[in-house]
Amino acid sequence: MTDKKRIALVTGANKGIGFEIARQLAEAGATVLIGARNPERGKKAAADLSSAGLPVENIEIDVNDEASIAAAAEQIADRHGRLDILVNNAGIVDAADGPPTAASTAAVRRIMETNFIGTLAVTQAMLPLLRNSQAGRIVNLATTLGSLTINGDPSSPYYSARLIGYNASKAALNMLTVQLAAELQGTPIVVNSVCPGYVKTDLTGNTGFMTPEEGARLPVEYALLGEDVVSGRFVEPDGDTPW
Repeated sequence: MTDKKRIALVTGANKGIGFEIARQLAEAGATVLIGARNPERGKKAAADLSSAGLPVENIEIDVNDEASIAAAAEQIADRHGRLDILVNNAGIVDAADGPPTAASTAAVRRIMETNFIGTLAVTQAMLPLLRNSQAGRIVNLATTLGSLTINGDPSSPYYSARLIGYNASKAALNMLTVQLAAELQGTPIVVNSVCPGYVKTDLTGNTGFMTPEEGARLPVEYALLGEDVVSGRFVEPDGDTPW
């Protein structure tokens, strides 16, 4: 994309990694749409970045509300006519999640609705706009906990992290990446699952060892991939992650 400024949508961009991804994409020259469920928080995040001279706009989008998603897609179509980058960042955890023998099924349902089904709904709604791009990029925010290989490896430091709802939602997200990349083969749209690393955010209870700024770097790199790209990868800062 050299002739036009790239248009990027980042969901859940009012705080944490999403906010930093939005900042770094804007610093790279993209016009970034700050997707947020809460309009006031979205406006504040956009104002914070705008005050630094960055090209951002706020857009209300609730990944659990298909009417909200459709309205956001219509708004982007009216304003810009296309979308070049979609970063599916919005996601939740739930204190009632846990191992399969103890997790609240209501909590698991909420997590799956947001982290997987919500992401699928947003992606479906934005695909017509991404098809209008010369080089569409979809980045699904993944986690090592979504790897079936690592979940089943007793030697892994993540082996004991048994959160059936969260881990399964991210494994499902990886399935979306694999299938969508295959379906879009031969088009200018590429899709990848990107694990930012263990980041200090509200989602992790601020227990990570990376800052949001550090965690945003790899997702931004994949959002800005050039024309010579591989689609359908699952990557983290140390390299490829096994499915």
